Amino acid sequence: MNKLYLSLLIITGLFSACTSSELVENWKNPDIDTFEAQKVLVIGITPDENARKVFEKKLAGELKKNGVKAVKSLDYFEKSFTNSPKTETEVMSLESQLIEKGFDAILLSKVLGVEDKVTVVKAYRNLDKTFDSFRDDYYENQDIYYDEDYYSAYQIFHAESSLYCICPDKERELIWKGSIDITEPENIKKAVSDYVKVLVWALKGQQLLIIEEMTDEGIDI
Repeated sequence: MNKLYLSLLIITGLFSACTSSELVENWKNPDIDTFEAQKVLVIGITPDENARKVFEKKLAGELKKNGVKAVKSLDYFEKSFTNSPKTETEVMSLESQLIEKGFDAILLSKVLGVEDKVTVVKAYRNLDKTFDSFRDDYYENQDIYYDEDYYSAYQIFHAESSLYCICPDKERELIWKGSIDITEPENIKKAVSDYVKVLVWALKGQQLLIIEEMTDEGIDI
């Protein structure tokens, strides 16, 4: 077990104790030590447009504070883009357009609802379904946009963020994904703020997008 992963494991409990969001699982491509991007598209998939606006604005803002050039999908997509499902061909075309516009990474976040801690355990088994590309992930989960009752019965939200490389000179692949529990979803602003804090902290810890100098003790922050 490397020192970075051990450090993350030890301080996860301390970090989550003061927030309504908790990192419960994360995976990093073993072939990648660090990953920097020239331009990142931030996408939040949710049927709640207000929550999406709050989330994308908060996350893009935090990334910018850390020196990352981030663009909200709400600023990039045409307003009608999410009004109807897109075919795989259309999503492939979107990737090509993004590359032409100078994007080389996508940070995609989506919320998967679970009713209680018993079903949370069952839900984690679904994490075995890993999407190797942004195209497949977006295509398979875009129906969340259109289901207004998607979250109505849930008390605990299970969310997942995935970082994809769409670098023109490299294979388009999954760089990292993290699963985060949200225990106070009824307060949108607090839930979003806490989620973004955990997500940014996790990216820093894995040396992804936000690159910081490391010491023998772990992250030098």
